[in-house]
Amino acid sequence: MPLERSDVDTDQIIPSDWLKRVERTGFGRGLFSEWRDDPQFVLNDQRFVGATILVAGPRFGTGSSREHAVWALMDYGFEAVIAASFGDIFTNNSSKQGLVIIVLAHPDVEELSELVRHDPSRLVVVDVERLKVEVPDVGWQRSFVLDAMTRDRLLNGWDDIGLTLRHEADITAFESTGASPTLEGLFDAAGHVS
Repeated sequence: MPLERSDVDTDQIIPSDWLKRVERTGFGRGLFSEWRDDPQFVLNDQRFVGATILVAGPRFGTGSSREHAVWALMDYGFEAVIAASFGDIFTNNSSKQGLVIIVLAHPDVEELSELVRHDPSRLVVVDVERLKVEVPDVGWQRSFVLDAMTRDRLLNGWDDIGLTLRHEADITAFESTGASPTLEGLFDAAGHVS
């Protein structure tokens, strides 16, 4: 789905009145809710129903730290967002929640938007393992970069708890000793970090 708007901030992704909810589900109804009254808004375009990749303008996800923005995108059904640039906090929140964030050069994002606009049923493939975005029917392919940790998180479905549970045996072994964590050895006699 092409969202041809730049500087979309987290308050536009999910307005603040949705932040009162305590559960992590149901946020998809609030996704871009202030724009959805416009019948011409892309989320109202039946040709894009079921889209799982959002192709956005530059500086997507700027503004305040709001995990709810990621939850709203994912609850709506998006699995990846492609743009020329993103807000740093939004990118960090996305990787922790499992939303794939792909940075491509601005001309590539515009070209991909045009391909999707021209044929909304066109298959776009995001391959996290190979770090490629492809439109197979026209031979369009671009590479993208993810740091190794983010790539591993996405490929294995690890959130912060999942990462911690990878060390469950070590945690259990430590807990069985009855020892409490201390700060001993971290500071010298003067109280400075050693």
